[in-house]
This record gives sequence, structure tokens and C-alpha cells, in this order.
Amino acid sequence: MSLSALMNEYGSLYWRALLNTWRLTAVCFAAAFAIGTVVTVLRVCPVKPLRVFGDFFVQVFRNIPGAAMLIILVYALPRLKLMLSYETCVIVASVLIPAAFASEHLMSGMNTISPGQIEAARALGLTFTQMIVKIIIPQAVRSTVLPMTSLVVGTMLTTALGSQVPLKPNQMELTGVVNYINQKTAGGVLTFAISAALYVATALVIGWAGANIDRKVRILR
Repeated sequence: MSLSALMNEYGSLYWRALLNTWRLTAVCFAAAFAIGTVVTVLRVCPVKPLRVFGDFFVQVFRNIPGAAMLIILVYALPRLKLMLSYETCVIVASVLIPAAFASEHLMSGMNTISPGQIEAARALGLTFTQMIVKIIIPQAVRSTVLPMTSLVVGTMLTTALGSQVPLKPNQMELTGVVNYINQKTAGGVLTFAISAALYVATALVIGWAGANIDRKVRILR
């Protein structure tokens, strides 16, 4: 099938899949960043059980393959009487794994903060929560814009897990739409090439945006 014929027949499906990929990426990264921030706070808090839990979370989800995580959610949870939709399973898997890496990036950002700032905050009588909210997290985020940009791209690629479960056509992302088209017709390599080009174009835009944000918020030391 030629490119023009493929786009004439499935162009709208590709467009919907691209929008779904963007939607999943935005939702999953926002949730992953929020969870990663909470886990990072737990990892540095004065309460040891919470620190242990935070480290445990990172070690587990940083080292588990996405496909294995999806299998657990789709096939193991029903045995525990917990049923999730296929799309929800993809979202959960695409949130928990990046959340662990988001926490690692934030921990690295915290290491760039001068100990003198922490000592000054303590001398002023700031509580742990106040230091986290007003001093530590804001600077850690500003120091990790580029790593977080890479994590956004990684999250986008993780959403390709949606191709491993039978999502509805209006829920499919860019990799899933390739499987769908090749089941309907002999699209061949061209169907993969179109999805790959859309992934690359999206990643380039994300990288450009991240670089611009980094230049504006970077902390000069």
C-alpha cells in the first residue's frame, strides 16, 4: 500500500492515535511527577519508616520492566478481585515506573542545593515542611528540567504499552494503531515508519520546549 493510499484510508486514525499519545503522555507524566515528588519528600523526611518506604518504592518500580508491570495489572489483579480497564492499566504502568525515575532526578537536584541554605533555614526556625516547600523542591525542580524533559519523552514511549492490550480504536496510541492497521491490511513497514516519524517529531518538540524552559529557570552557581 502506498503512502497516499494509507493516509487516505487511515489518516484520521493516525491523527486520533497521535492525540491519544499526547493525552496519555501529559496525564501520565503529570501523575508521575506528583507521585515522584511525594516519594522524594518521604525519602528525605526525618521519619525512618517513611524513608524506607520511599526507597523501596523507587527500587521496585525503577527496576521492573513495563511489560511485566502491565501483565501484573491486567492478569494478576483480577485474581485479587480488582478489575481495571485496559486503558487504566496502561496509565497506571506508565505512571508508576516514571514516578520512580522522577524521584531519582529530584534527589539529584536536591544534591545541588548548598548545605548553607539548609542551615540558614533551620536557624530561621523553618520546619521541615516549610524547607521542603519553600527552598528544596523549587530549586530541585529548576535544576532537573533537562532530565525531566527526557523523562517526558520516556513516558511517551512507555505509553506504547497500550499496543499490548486490546484497546478500542478511539483509545489506541501510535504503536497500537500500527498493529490495528496491519491486521486489517498489508500496510507493511510504512505503517511503522509513519508512527516512528510522529514519535520523533513529538520528541523533538518536547526537547525544544525543555531546552527553552531550562535556559529561563536554570540556577547559575
